[in-house]
Amino acid sequence: MKFDLSNLRGDITGGITAGVVALPLALALGVASGLGPMAGMYGAIAVGFFAALFGGTGPQISGPTGPMVVVLAGLFASLSGDASLIFTAVLLAGLLQIAFGLFGIGHYIRLVPYPVISGFMTGIGVIIIILQLNPLLGHASPSGTLGALGHIPEALSEVHGANLLLGLATLAMVYWWPSKWGRYVPGPLAALVVGSIVAFFALKVPVLGAIPTGLPELHLPVFGGDMMWLVVEAAIILAVLGSLDSLLTSLVADNMTRTRHHSNKELIGQGVGNAAAGLIGGIAGAGATMRTVVNIRSGGQTRLSGMIHSLVLLAVALGLGPLAENIPQAVLAGILVKVGLDIIDWSYLKRAHQGPRWDLILMVLVLGLTIFVDLITAVGVGVVLAALAYVKQVARLQIEHLRNLPEHLDSEDDREILSRNRDRIALFEFSGPLSFGAAADLGHHVREESASGSRILILDFSAVPFLDLSAALAVETIAADARDSGKCLYLAGMNDEVFKVLKGLNGRIPAQGSFKDRSEALKAAEVALQQSDEPSVTALPSGAS
Repeated sequence: MKFDLSNLRGDITGGITAGVVALPLALALGVASGLGPMAGMYGAIAVGFFAALFGGTGPQISGPTGPMVVVLAGLFASLSGDASLIFTAVLLAGLLQIAFGLFGIGHYIRLVPYPVISGFMTGIGVIIIILQLNPLLGHASPSGTLGALGHIPEALSEVHGANLLLGLATLAMVYWWPSKWGRYVPGPLAALVVGSIVAFFALKVPVLGAIPTGLPELHLPVFGGDMMWLVVEAAIILAVLGSLDSLLTSLVADNMTRTRHHSNKELIGQGVGNAAAGLIGGIAGAGATMRTVVNIRSGGQTRLSGMIHSLVLLAVALGLGPLAENIPQAVLAGILVKVGLDIIDWSYLKRAHQGPRWDLILMVLVLGLTIFVDLITAVGVGVVLAALAYVKQVARLQIEHLRNLPEHLDSEDDREILSRNRDRIALFEFSGPLSFGAAADLGHHVREESASGSRILILDFSAVPFLDLSAALAVETIAADARDSGKCLYLAGMNDEVFKVLKGLNGRIPAQGSFKDRSEALKAAEVALQQSDEPSVTALPSGAS
């Protein structure tokens, strides 16, 4: 495996900074899972290293995340704290993610529209800022956005002045750190070192505190027993959540670095990382947006930064904790507030009023759900609503392009046939793929636009590459309406795929004739009208197939 060393200095500083930022999160999430702080550390080390080594997103930093910990905490309660079964679930989740990558499921995440990504990114930025307000004021931040917001009034009543000044000074240092200096020492890393030194010698402020150390033990998976179904169910949820979380973070990384990740390779890397975490007693993890942004902003660009981030955590776990435990919480809070401000999609917010109103509404909805509910719900709702809006828009265009008696016919003969039989032949030309979105109004539109005296309806499929089952059933409805009103239905210009779908419904084409193109159908219709003033519904014109 080749490594890109062209950005070695940036990857080292980015990895170190991300590792320091990840340290308190790993410990806290480990405690929240019920498995203890070192389980969070080991999870951050294993997932962070192997996801970077085998993954498909260069600057991605992986480790324990909120959605994963929620699932693990529920599993911990259901299994009465049986760690061996919980780590088995983590291992199985990793294997499932590897399968997802091998089967190519990762490509589907690229269908997420930009307003959803913008709302998600802005929501993450707002959450980061909210969660750091209490640490800036000198208080521990409760878990969850709502908890943090609810605790702010109490924190404001008891502001720790030195802590707030240190945090604001750190924020100012990161914000105005000269770019020419940043080529050698990134602003966040410089602020981290300077703030820690100043606090150590001159200020009495809250710090990270004691950090446990030690090597992990091997945890072999345990299969069988009455609780196995719970383990499998949790593994599936962890695999799906972890995949979504990681690939959404990959999209954020793409947006910041103007690169493109490899979705399926990323899933394989995440799977290897989680499988390794389960074997050494670590909690499950995923691509972590905040830590990834910290890495990128600090100079990290390649997989080396993620691996270095894990090595920093490993060094802490092996005994360098006393150095890290003196880092002031206010310094980390100041750095993270700048990260939150950077990740907010200011460029979209400035011009959102100039674009479609629905895109703005969708972005705000995803933003709100991200902040006050959770990331997975926000993205899920956003994607579903965006898809429904798109289907509705496409359906409207399909119906609008369904033309009766088109005036743009290239053939002079076709125009003359329609002119001679304007009240007796109704020609409808479909444009583009027919989907379920247009199916509901298809039959109604044909009925409305057909002349009351028309005897033959022609549906031209020449410009239709495919149609789904809903559209095929709509054609069946048109055929039934035509039969009930004593009219003939001709189909023209069907390709093999359209023909197969229509014939597959009842083993036959739902019409009295099918023709290679529109001209043949028009000629056959005129001949049929000449032969009979009231053509039989069951009669086939000459040349029909």
